[in-house]
Amino acid sequence: MTHHPSRKGRNAPATRSLAPPIYPATVYCCDSPQQASDLLAGNIDGFVYSRDGHPNSDMLADRCAEMHRAEHAAITGSGMAALALAIVAHLKQGDHVVVSHQLYGRSLVLFTSEIARMGIESTQVDTQDLDAVQKSMKSSTSMLITETISNPMLHVADLSSLSEIVHKHQALLLVDNTLASPALCRPLQLGADLVVESMTKIMNGHSDVILGCLCGTGTSWDRVALAASTWGLFASPMDCWLAMRGMATLDLRMERATATAHLLAEQLVGNRAIAALHYPGLPDRADHKVATRELATGTGNLGFGNMLTIELAGGLKAAEHFIQAVADDIPFCPSLGELTTTLSHPKSTSHRDMSAEELRAVGITDGTIRLSIGIEPVDVISAALRRGL
Repeated sequence: MTHHPSRKGRNAPATRSLAPPIYPATVYCCDSPQQASDLLAGNIDGFVYSRDGHPNSDMLADRCAEMHRAEHAAITGSGMAALALAIVAHLKQGDHVVVSHQLYGRSLVLFTSEIARMGIESTQVDTQDLDAVQKSMKSSTSMLITETISNPMLHVADLSSLSEIVHKHQALLLVDNTLASPALCRPLQLGADLVVESMTKIMNGHSDVILGCLCGTGTSWDRVALAASTWGLFASPMDCWLAMRGMATLDLRMERATATAHLLAEQLVGNRAIAALHYPGLPDRADHKVATRELATGTGNLGFGNMLTIELAGGLKAAEHFIQAVADDIPFCPSLGELTTTLSHPKSTSHRDMSAEELRAVGITDGTIRLSIGIEPVDVISAALRRGL
């Protein structure tokens, strides 16, 4: 066995690893109190304590900022933590926010009842109705929150028009871009001020990481860094490293899954077992033109996304039979963006906290099934859907 002496005093190695290294350290050695102070103040580059930042988080943040053409990015322990970071960094008691009524269930809870505990008022509105959005704005409105592609009904937001309305009121536009990812859409290019990604989903894509990121522009980013550290909204080095690996194939995975989802949507048109079919790529959709424009701003011109939502005509009984019939090829996994195709039943999972009236307002029924299309051969998924239907 060859003995390798300490590297202290030796020259740096002549080569470097192709894969980025993992830095599992929680704390870093400082040379002096002055250096520690300068590091914590951000006057010099480096690390002190991993809650405040670490190399893997910085590498991932830089990649996210690059993909979104953002000036800044912060990595958090989950997508919900990224939304929470936007709140604690940019909102205060007495503010008013306008919230899309089509948000993911937990996001709605966060931006309504939870922020009410902080003295922040909210108004829910259909953000596809621009007149309704305009009427909901107040002098105290500080932020509007919407999703690029809504979960689970897949409505596509007109971000360019929303940004004009919001900025006339000196407010911020926050966009949850999870279902689109930067592969399909870069909201900052359409006028958004802040964009959130649940990197747990298609950006990582391997079912092994829970992470979020908040990207943005402007000069108020110091507040974000302070809030992320103070509220403990950081992410682990290993998760950041895994996400870097997953993101390397994002465009390839999204291209394959999107092409399959579009083909499946076309195959399902007119199926008598389906009461309603939701996919932004179908030309008879009211938001198809908006989708064509907005979803062509990503890192690749890849189409309309890998999400497909169906409403079964037979309601809950039909949904239960469908879920059992396709289980061997399409498992019931209440998440999305995996390598394999999965399905979810929004009424019993992601939107279970909503009242019957709220569910009706957004179009979720007992028979609503949300499909997240993966990268398997299209024939495998198509056969499973035929079997279920």
